[in-house]
Amino acid sequence: MAHDESIKISIIIVSYNVREFLEQALLSLQKSLKNISNEIYVVDNASSDGTVSFLKRRFRDVSFIENSENIGFARANNQALARVRGEYICLINPDTIVQENTFSVLLQFFQDHPDAGMLGCKILNADGSLQLACRRSVPTPWVAFTKVIGLARLFPKSRLFGQYNLTYLDPEQVAQVEAISGSFMFLKRAVLEAVGGLDEQFFMYGEDLDWCYRIRRAGYPIYYVPDTQIIHFKGESSKKSPFQQRRLFYEAMRLFVRKHFKKGRALIPSWFLLLAIHVSAGLAYVSEIVRRLVWPLVDVLVLTCSLAAAVYVRFRSEFPWQPFVLVHIVYTMIWIICLAAFGVYKQHRLSGSKAASGIVMGLLINSTFTFFFKQFAFSRAVVLLAGAMNLMLAPLWRFTLKWLARKGYGTLSAKLKNLLLRRRSLVVGDRETAGKIIEKMRSHVDGSYLIEGVVLLRADEAEDFVNDVPVLGMIDFLPEIIRRQRVQEVIFSTDKLPYDKMLNAVANSLGSQISFKMAPSDLDVIIGKATIDYIDDIPFVDLDYRLHSPFYQSLKRLFDIMLAILVLCVTIPIRLVIGACQRPEKVTIRLPLAEKSVVHTRIFSRASIRFWWFLPALPSIIKGDLSFVGRDMFYTPTQDQVGYSLQPGLTGLEHVNRGAGLTDEDRKRYHLYYLKNYSPFLDIEILVKTMLKRRF
Repeated sequence: MAHDESIKISIIIVSYNVREFLEQALLSLQKSLKNISNEIYVVDNASSDGTVSFLKRRFRDVSFIENSENIGFARANNQALARVRGEYICLINPDTIVQENTFSVLLQFFQDHPDAGMLGCKILNADGSLQLACRRSVPTPWVAFTKVIGLARLFPKSRLFGQYNLTYLDPEQVAQVEAISGSFMFLKRAVLEAVGGLDEQFFMYGEDLDWCYRIRRAGYPIYYVPDTQIIHFKGESSKKSPFQQRRLFYEAMRLFVRKHFKKGRALIPSWFLLLAIHVSAGLAYVSEIVRRLVWPLVDVLVLTCSLAAAVYVRFRSEFPWQPFVLVHIVYTMIWIICLAAFGVYKQHRLSGSKAASGIVMGLLINSTFTFFFKQFAFSRAVVLLAGAMNLMLAPLWRFTLKWLARKGYGTLSAKLKNLLLRRRSLVVGDRETAGKIIEKMRSHVDGSYLIEGVVLLRADEAEDFVNDVPVLGMIDFLPEIIRRQRVQEVIFSTDKLPYDKMLNAVANSLGSQISFKMAPSDLDVIIGKATIDYIDDIPFVDLDYRLHSPFYQSLKRLFDIMLAILVLCVTIPIRLVIGACQRPEKVTIRLPLAEKSVVHTRIFSRASIRFWWFLPALPSIIKGDLSFVGRDMFYTPTQDQVGYSLQPGLTGLEHVNRGAGLTDEDRKRYHLYYLKNYSPFLDIEILVKTMLKRRF
């Protein structure tokens, strides 16, 4: 489209299933472009998260181009490039936040350097570190060779080997470079008209390098300008499986080499470079597979050692070890499947309670095998002994890693603290919105945030506490507060917080390995590097509860009966010993049901018998008056409360999370979560957590 002199800057964003990130990007763009005439195009590549319908109502000045399929980054950008009218054009990723002075600084740079054709700015990762791709060289055969075989990483300060990401240059100095990151590319319209758009042969990767290469060959210099900065939540705008991302990346590298480096134009032949690319891709795939398998392999080692030790203790040298191999494979597979079912190889890798729950479930299944399959019935004592060792060792090595991470030993300090432990968090914002964020974080049943304090925006808001959370200071002192409190995560409220202050806080925390996230004012999410945590994920109006289904009611009833009978048989000696010392006391449990208002059961005195008090109540579980897991048996909800339909239980989510005292609203939230998400696995997990926390 022809140039319109009334429009200074045209913005193009290609989006694919990053709705929440895109909203924040658009909000930051509005602030940065406040006094600059502009137009914004969003090209949506067939997102399935309702991006366009969600954002059209909020950003009426934005032009949306909707594609019926994912046509790739280059082709989608070209759709908008054919329509833009601005004197300057900016291609920017949807998972970025720009500083409020970004475009004014870059426009001034263009005026001061009329020869410049394209500009890139300083780009920060979510942890405050410099994103190396923001300034780099075109991968000539030599540059690509040093990158592929690892010389660039080994010698980053070398001019000979560090050319790919120009790591030998000062990141705070303006520099003329060969290429910049495709996440932010700011160029003159004249450059576009002279060079043309992106090469659509590149689907996702490589099109930015190709464009930069063609722009420089046309005689237009490219500058890296660190006088302004943006945050790029790298990886969100290209959400694909790691294997698919690697495949697309290496395919783009091969295409770039074939397109620009013909035979005989370099000291290193292109076939050798292509071979190096294939080798590097193969090593990357192997590395990814090993990374995924390392957790289950540790468990396989633990399970193998436990079963072998149990066999040796029971049979010594008399046991025929050859048939043991088949038994070992079957038993180990069952335990690994059960552990995987509890999510210990995904989001709960270091959860000792979930590991213990998986081991208990596997023990029940493997014990059943000894009764029904003769080839596995060589010794029930072996199964029980191995199960007991697994129950100790599987959580133990996870607790050990947690302890090492908390102590900060080795490389565990960063990754395990941020990803696998309960995160020590700060909330940054004004008093009102920070209070709302804290309430939502506390209401998150599966939350993993430990709120250490609040950092306010202005001194005149200073108070001692916000929602019982201490105020630790003002945002100007955020880096010092982070160091003093040893926090792992900082959550910014973007409602009244200037983006400049947020970006400066991130930049000033470089090297601290802190995870920075945003909480939009009108969304129930927390946005961070490659993650979106939904902190208001319980829809109270949804009455389609899983535990109201007859199938799940029968499943829960069967689970209660089988477990009660098992515990009754195993604890006969314990009940006899305790029964000789004291008599069970009768208790009455009130029910809100009209046809049966009360039930009676017996328990040992909880004051004198801390753990085994519930044993006399097991017959009531078999009868169906009680359940192992349910609502608090001594709490009676009213008929209009969620827990009204929930059976009284010996334990439940209330017991596991009762640390700070529970309000009726807290109970309602836990009851609702249990009704919606019930499964036997959830019951086992709650029982294991209850025992580990000594809440029986």
